[in-house]
Amino acid sequence: MDSNISPRLFALKQLATGYRRPDSRKAAKDIFSNFGRDVFSLHLMRDKLPKDVFERLCIIGRDGRTLAAHDADTVASVMKDWAIKQGATHYTHWFQPMTGITAEKHDSFLALAGDGTGISEFSGKNLIKGEPDASSFPSGGLRSTFEARGYTAWDPSSPAFVSRYGETVTLCIPTVFYSYTGESLDRKTPLLRSVTALSKQTVRLMNLIGCSDCESVEPQVGAEQEYFLVDRRLYSCRPDLVMSGRTLFGARAPKGQQMEDHYFAAIPKRILAFMNDVEQKLFALGVPVHTRHNEVAPSQYEVAPIFEPANVATDHNMLVMEVLVRTAEDHDLACLLHEKPFNCVNGSGKHNNWSLMDNTGRNLLDPGAQPWDNLPFLLILAAILRAIHLYSPIWRLGIVGAGNDHRLGANEAPPAIISACIGDNLEKVLEAIISGQDSSKGDVQEIAGTSYNLGVSSLPNISRDTADRNRTSPMAFTGNKFEFRALGSSQSMATINISLNTTVAKAIGDIVVKIEKLITEGLSGSEAAWKLLPKLFKEHQVAVFNGDNYSSDWVKEAAVRGLPNLKDSVQTLALYDTPEIIEVFESQGVLSKAEILARQHILLEDYIGRLLIEADLTLSLGRTSIFPTALKWQDKLYQAAKQAQKLVNENGPEASAWTEVRNLTNALLKSLKELETVIEVVKALEMSVLKKAEAARDQILPAMNKVRDLVDHLETLVDVTIWPLPTYADMFWSI
Repeated sequence: MDSNISPRLFALKQLATGYRRPDSRKAAKDIFSNFGRDVFSLHLMRDKLPKDVFERLCIIGRDGRTLAAHDADTVASVMKDWAIKQGATHYTHWFQPMTGITAEKHDSFLALAGDGTGISEFSGKNLIKGEPDASSFPSGGLRSTFEARGYTAWDPSSPAFVSRYGETVTLCIPTVFYSYTGESLDRKTPLLRSVTALSKQTVRLMNLIGCSDCESVEPQVGAEQEYFLVDRRLYSCRPDLVMSGRTLFGARAPKGQQMEDHYFAAIPKRILAFMNDVEQKLFALGVPVHTRHNEVAPSQYEVAPIFEPANVATDHNMLVMEVLVRTAEDHDLACLLHEKPFNCVNGSGKHNNWSLMDNTGRNLLDPGAQPWDNLPFLLILAAILRAIHLYSPIWRLGIVGAGNDHRLGANEAPPAIISACIGDNLEKVLEAIISGQDSSKGDVQEIAGTSYNLGVSSLPNISRDTADRNRTSPMAFTGNKFEFRALGSSQSMATINISLNTTVAKAIGDIVVKIEKLITEGLSGSEAAWKLLPKLFKEHQVAVFNGDNYSSDWVKEAAVRGLPNLKDSVQTLALYDTPEIIEVFESQGVLSKAEILARQHILLEDYIGRLLIEADLTLSLGRTSIFPTALKWQDKLYQAAKQAQKLVNENGPEASAWTEVRNLTNALLKSLKELETVIEVVKALEMSVLKKAEAARDQILPAMNKVRDLVDHLETLVDVTIWPLPTYADMFWSI
């Protein structure tokens, strides 16, 4: 690299001469032929396993049974042979510890025969159980360093698959992860427990009101994944992006998203090649991605799948994030999954679309043509509103994180106040039920079924939905599902779905108890439910808000309604160990008190760790990169002013520019010293992890922001040819 130019300019020079275009995978002529190619799927098992083994495998877990050892050996043998044919040499138990990402330890299929030759070996024991080092993962005090044993256990509800990375192929077996003493150390175990709890309580409710064919219920989820892409050469020149995932400095670009011309615009050729590559890999992994488009901010994009069972959808979303990041490297790009990688444009979320499907294929959140007569739908709706009203802090716990704190409440994400938008039409139904009116008459139906007349005879009549879309609502009803919009883009889907499933299960259980009490008074189940509904809706209607969630008036109104406003993660995590929250999780069998306290500790430590990394990066970049550049420019301005003999006259343009840069540079040096002091103080604190997190929030963040303001101002004054970091304009408009 030319020593006379900055790394930023060198990267831009490379960009100007083009980029390495990889041999992008050609779009399959028939996507169905490629779909699920790398998955040990249900239909594959049906074809390859003995019929009796396959049937037993399909019912394990449904009635508490486990797979017999001889059946496990049979499944393992077939799975191994299939994986080896795909090119696999190793297998791994693929799990989701509390780090927020996936983990894997690869073991070879190789074994030695008696004559010293190599043979392939993979037993039922290898399939069902693994033993990683539990002490090296976050345990929140459940395990000490000298208590290292932990276990992974096969989750047969999520299919095994082969992972292809370069020339390497590995069999991945989705598993749970737990300690030697049996506590969950992962996010999958409580997710599976929450699915079981929700099914149990919903089946009780449906059976009470006469839906005797309802034997099981499963949450169906589809997550819209937002992400940014930047050129890899520019990314490599931003240590803050590389190590923290977000830009700790960066002045506003002259053009950002203010023209609103990026959203749904034509996808750039380079990005479309990347997206096609991603989709082909995900199709092979059985991930049903369906939608791709430009998002609101420049260089921001989205991919969304078709709905799947919550457990499988969570595994698939972890694969989506992994494939996005890995494939970006092949295209000389960097994929940014942080919630707020850039300061002056929208951040990224992961909208969690959630519905309930029973074993008959009935969507319990489908209101039908006459929602006022749809008792199952109305009861589930009442349970969701009850869950928000009484247990919304648990929902907020499902989205905690230092990255998401930068995004929540801005004009891009819902506020920290949890409420539901159900639309004007459904709200009228609720009000009619509360008041005892006949909700099948009057203005309840005035929106439903209407169509548009666009004044052009050649255009077809388009029917109008029963409710508008409310992009400001945390929990918006969108026709036959709820869309929870506050989950962060880098976060595991498991966290919010554990919260949703558990609290709704608790609310349904509460409603079941009330109905059962009315039944003892001589009412039938459905009669009792209809009698109870007005009381339920009246009590929990405070959770309904169809207006602008971004407005300051809503913040005031929510406080009057008694809805909590948990503005940051530390404030929220302080509630994790309260008796009310512990009781909800314990009553549904999702988390024990010990597991809850461990999670509180882990998440607080994660918050502190991320802030300290960002603070150390701010200090390092400020001192070794920004400050020397500012001094260099200050010296050039001084020489220019001196040469013009205007230094004594501070009204002269050269002297005035020098004075401004000098003052900012001096202020930067002072603020860096203040930040260093704050970092040392927080690191040295000997107090509870909660108090330390509060100190990090209250002291480190303001000190970092002070440094940032000065650096961002300097960026607008320093000669562009010597500024060391790629700017927002560089990164937004280079691809």
